[in-house]
Amino acid sequence: MNQGSNPQNPVLLVDDEGHILKTSRLFLQGSGINNVLTLSDSREVLPLLFAQQVAVIVLDLTMPHRSGLELLPRIVRDYPHIPVIMMTANDEIETVVECMRNGAFDYLVKPVEPGRLIGSVRKALDLCDLSHELSSLKQRLLSDQLEHPGAFAAIVTANKKMHALFQYVEVVAGTRQPIMITGETGVGKELIARAIHELSGCKGAFVAVNVAGLDDNMFADTLFGHKKGAFTGADQAREGLIAKAGGGTLFLDEIGDLTEFSQIKLLRLLQEKEYYTVGSDIVQKSDARIVLATNHDLQQQIAAGKFRNDLYYRLRAHQVQIPPLRERLDDLPLLLDHFLATAAAELGKKKPTPPPELVTLLSLYPFPGNVRELEAIIFDAVARHTSGVLSMDSIREVIGDDRSTLAPLSPRNTTSDNLLEALFGHFPTINEVETYLIAEAMNLTKGNQGMAARLLGIGRQTLNKKLKRG
Repeated sequence: MNQGSNPQNPVLLVDDEGHILKTSRLFLQGSGINNVLTLSDSREVLPLLFAQQVAVIVLDLTMPHRSGLELLPRIVRDYPHIPVIMMTANDEIETVVECMRNGAFDYLVKPVEPGRLIGSVRKALDLCDLSHELSSLKQRLLSDQLEHPGAFAAIVTANKKMHALFQYVEVVAGTRQPIMITGETGVGKELIARAIHELSGCKGAFVAVNVAGLDDNMFADTLFGHKKGAFTGADQAREGLIAKAGGGTLFLDEIGDLTEFSQIKLLRLLQEKEYYTVGSDIVQKSDARIVLATNHDLQQQIAAGKFRNDLYYRLRAHQVQIPPLRERLDDLPLLLDHFLATAAAELGKKKPTPPPELVTLLSLYPFPGNVRELEAIIFDAVARHTSGVLSMDSIREVIGDDRSTLAPLSPRNTTSDNLLEALFGHFPTINEVETYLIAEAMNLTKGNQGMAARLLGIGRQTLNKKLKRG
């Protein structure tokens, strides 16, 4: 019987010694692994696995009735998705080899150090998460459906890249690993973070903080809080945002701007789920889900010595890359209609009618500020609007008439070293190139001569003459 697993399934401890069960459970719960079951009778293991899903099993090797060595191959055969960690006082190499051959995930020798137990269980849980995510992602891609489309209701899109991104987010939202959201300014990183929080099933609050510009002291105080008297002016204790996000999600935006010391503190929080309140030497545990975002290229930051390599590799387990608006231009009509309606409602106006050429004009602009910039442009245009068809004057003021502000054309794919010969089949004449460029510009602007002329860097009358002549 091959049952699926998920991050909420418990860790099962099996040992005939009650004190070992008790201490092992306390070690795990103290590290934030709270869902733990214990069994002291090995005869109950298989019936329990038949009735209930389990994430990881820590199995004692030598027990009365049914030994761990006897149970191991049966569990591996019937429940291959469950990692089994063997634990025993016998450290003979032959026994270790036999357990690993029979499919054990790891082997611990009693008395087991707490850190060794916790580390092994966490690695096994990570393996479960990965297996579950791969299975879920395969099912999503095959069905091409979203299980929870409502979680993405705040994101206006019909783009295929965005749909695939939503499918991936649904899969990884429940993972224990941190999730890194990357993308340019204004693409909607916080909206994705909120969708992750909603999909994760976390019962606590969603707490967002932009850490750009925070020095080491401000970062620690903001996230971890401080005790009374921790520093001059600390007249009373203050709870940090990590505590406020307990049981929920902490969203850290712009983490690429953190100083090295703040990065070290963040790394400890991610690895150990531990932190210290400023002014206190008592370690605090956190069960907050961590989602992070940046608009920086972290690999470039590493090369420049501005970002820690170990933190980067801790963050790259799950990465959500949001495409810029210029790569999802098919969403422009939807976004335009949405922002026109939203702006009109907020400003108490009737929704204006956009001119037919507005989407074409917008599609020629690279939008360095992405969706956020588009929203600001449309709100400004609606604010100036009086009646009838929406004026494009304020939009042109932002986009400009300078050809350099227009979006660059994507290079054509070609296997030829000579692009001109690939396009024309021979080295073209000047007239052939001119005719080609005019046709491309007219096609790109959907026949709008004014926009085509701007793309070509010539006047509209000149273009008109060339079109008539051609």
